[in-house]
Amino acid sequence: MTLQRLPLPPSELGESPFWNPEEKSLYWCDIQGHAVNAWNPATGEHRQWKTPSEPACCAPAAGGKIVIGLRDGFYRLDTTDGELSLLALLPPDRHDTERLRLNDGRCDAAGRFWAGSMVTPRTAPDAALWCLTAKDGRYTVEHMAGDNFTANGLAFSPDNRVMYWSNTPEHRIDRFDFDVATGAITNRRPWVQFDRKVDGQPYGGRPDGAAVDVEGNYWVAMYEGACVLQLSPAGAILQRIAMPVQCPTMVCLGGDDLRTLYITSARAGRPQQELEAAVPAGSLFSLRVQVPGLAVNGFRDGHAE
Repeated sequence: MTLQRLPLPPSELGESPFWNPEEKSLYWCDIQGHAVNAWNPATGEHRQWKTPSEPACCAPAAGGKIVIGLRDGFYRLDTTDGELSLLALLPPDRHDTERLRLNDGRCDAAGRFWAGSMVTPRTAPDAALWCLTAKDGRYTVEHMAGDNFTANGLAFSPDNRVMYWSNTPEHRIDRFDFDVATGAITNRRPWVQFDRKVDGQPYGGRPDGAAVDVEGNYWVAMYEGACVLQLSPAGAILQRIAMPVQCPTMVCLGGDDLRTLYITSARAGRPQQELEAAVPAGSLFSLRVQVPGLAVNGFRDGHAE
């Protein structure tokens, strides 16, 4: 099937889509628009919740709630009444909110919420990877990795033995060995290195948000590359999906059979011609694919039940 533009208003910076199977709805963040969104394809209902700072990533939680990463930490949003409550702030000695904000993230199969950060300006690789856990009604945030400029591409292999994490400005995707029982990550190493932009040369973009399918293939949006790539577990390009917008930002696999690829994109900072195009920057898209995705992992929080 062909790529479809969804009947939704463009996002300033669409990110972190996930499919909620209970609601049969697509959720995503509009970071620059300071909003979390939900859309039901069957009914066409579009809901939106405004946030006090940039909502960079989100994941489902029990009881009609979602957990989101804002600029300074992790929060719970009640989608029934819009109430926003703080779960945990990032430590100010390691997360200067003037320079850093949370960015791409997701939950693992054990219910931990992982989120990377990004630094502005990119003068030093001070962005980090954080992990939120809940136990006995208490929330703990742990620093897990660093040495990044803009953390993206967080995803887990189907067997929960590999974690992917990209450094978008460095055009690189790394892999860690992952222990789902303990949450430990070890043996960080480069996995795929993409070419950098060179004047006068074709440019394929840089790796942004990603998702993994049941066969372990890694689907990644290539920011400024106008495409989405499907990579094999060995890092080979299996498929290149051309996009009508220059800056796709992240993907997820959803729908009843998890074979609908949803794709967000960005319009913030893009040229006027992209904003006024027949398919404007910031649009959301869907595409039917052959290999299904993995069901979304939710945050395990006893207070949300």
